[in-house]
Amino acid sequence: MQLSDFSFDLPDELIAQHPHQQRDGSRLMILDRGALSVSVGRFADLSQFFQAGDLLVVNDTRVIPARLLGHKESGGRIEVFLSRQVPLPGTVWQCLMRSSKTPRPGTRLFFDDNLRGVVLEGDQPPHRLIRFEFEGDFYQTLDRVGQVPLPPYIKRSPDEDDPERYQTVFGANPGAVAAPTAGLHFTRKTFDELQRIGVEIHALTLHVGLGTFLPVRVENVLEHRMHAEHFQVSHETAAAVNQARSEGRRIFALGTTTTRVLEYALDANGRLRAGEGASDLFIYPGFEFRMVDALITNFHLPQSTLLMLVSAFAGRDFVLNAYRQAVAEQFRFFSYGDCMLIL
Repeated sequence: MQLSDFSFDLPDELIAQHPHQQRDGSRLMILDRGALSVSVGRFADLSQFFQAGDLLVVNDTRVIPARLLGHKESGGRIEVFLSRQVPLPGTVWQCLMRSSKTPRPGTRLFFDDNLRGVVLEGDQPPHRLIRFEFEGDFYQTLDRVGQVPLPPYIKRSPDEDDPERYQTVFGANPGAVAAPTAGLHFTRKTFDELQRIGVEIHALTLHVGLGTFLPVRVENVLEHRMHAEHFQVSHETAAAVNQARSEGRRIFALGTTTTRVLEYALDANGRLRAGEGASDLFIYPGFEFRMVDALITNFHLPQSTLLMLVSAFAGRDFVLNAYRQAVAEQFRFFSYGDCMLIL
């Protein structure tokens, strides 16, 4: 299985630089795996593809303002991008840094009067460990000081709409540095319509890390290693998912992040386990799905692990043909783009 097997031509102008004017106003491409058919509709009509008894699982992580601008003791400017929190005393994060000279361990960093940091020993370049110093709540401090961490393929600075639009309406647990983008389409009305027809909705948490943007750098796909991301599954969600599975009801995963947790956190009997951990599950064609029956997702980068997951779920040729149709019909791609439903 080669990296080039997951290539397709994507014009730059189809990479969405701004969200749709209405959160639920995107287009929807529907892939039916049984009929091998592709149709096009509107995301606002998503509920027509559900039925009473279906169970939808969402990822309720909340994106933090992970980009920090500050200066070193010497006065030199520095840009810090939070990657993931690490289990060390205090509030310590693995970070990427940009400055004229790489700060040495012990260097003090200043972001505002109530947020400072010190560079620690450890970790491998280009990552650095920073212990942050602040008063009060760390995430409230970030909300005031930090900037929205827009993906690298959005070629503009954040504007006044991004703090709200690069966030799901149901995000509750801060810790992600990238949005679970399939969820960006959902509104309160979407959930109301699903619940009205008898769809169960439950949440788990996976804090999306920078690894979601890292390119696959090996031609042999099987040599790629995923970055681990922290997840948590509640007892309520585990019980509901397991009951739906035992009763033969359909389980819909909202996004690739939700899918990876649902397929990773299983016991030997294929039942979802409550608890928390770190998932580095790499899903590519040949993977046997044991929990997810339907997937809601955005359109992904060529040669990305996300495209490989979707190809594993629906078949590489089927997916790539659908992507070519999406390009021909001028669908919008990536985080702020249009949506796909795979049944």
